[in-house]
Amino acid sequence: MTAAPHTKRPHCACCLRAQSACICHWVVPTPHLVEVLILQHPMEESHAKGSARLLHLSLPHSRLVTGEVFAPQALQALLTDPLPHPAPTRQARHPVLLYPQTPQDQAMGLPAPPRLPPELLREPSQLRLIVLDGTWRKSRKMLYRNPLLQSLPRLSLQDTGTSRYLIRQAHRPDQLSTLEATCAALTQLEGCTERYAPLLAAFDNFVSQQLAYR
Repeated sequence: MTAAPHTKRPHCACCLRAQSACICHWVVPTPHLVEVLILQHPMEESHAKGSARLLHLSLPHSRLVTGEVFAPQALQALLTDPLPHPAPTRQARHPVLLYPQTPQDQAMGLPAPPRLPPELLREPSQLRLIVLDGTWRKSRKMLYRNPLLQSLPRLSLQDTGTSRYLIRQAHRPDQLSTLEATCAALTQLEGCTERYAPLLAAFDNFVSQQLAYR
């Protein structure tokens, strides 16, 4: 008897998930002043519980690129070159890395990051937020293996509260998903507390959908 050929499940061309688990109905187009570049670790690309794709589809002035180690010239272009359409302007932005300063930095031999000039904090439309999408260990490795990321000023989150990310294990209650952390950072930079509430509500629905699959 000849075995039946394997049939690959149809996938959504937009969110890249199986159509039975499509998350496009949770996408909430959200206006934002700060551009966002998401550097996604390859192990996160096909992770069903990941939030980066939902974040990217909801932020019109964002870009998502997968990789662990980037060629310096290519990474420099990602950090500063104008985003593809529909970026609101074609001017270069000032990159700032969403990553806390930790005692491990010195132990790993990382240079002290430069300070973000205060005048840029008053002009969020001139900034590009760089987000590392991966576990703490993987994002740390991305930082260590890409010296250009080490040279960026950093943004640490303040008063984040407890994560709503119930589908992945965290070591501390304040460890956030990529989507939550980015919304918190954009709120911090732009000074608008209500702008990202609809996207966070959609994220709650995404989490509930994933919990229902268990």
